[in-house]
Amino acid sequence: MEEKPKLADEMQKMEYEPLLPIEKKLIIYSISLGVLLLAVLVILSRTLFPVVK
Repeated sequence: MEEKPKLADEMQKMEYEPLLPIEKKLIIYSISLGVLLLAVLVILSRTLFPVVK
């Protein structure tokens, strides 16, 4: 029976490919958007649902 190739073995065979400039921009935009939306969510939740002690 033929053995299935393992992920680690296949990844070792792959050549290194650097990120393209557009890929770097997309990653930066995605992370920035995520942080910005998280900050907006925190501000809105503190404004609309204040903690009462």
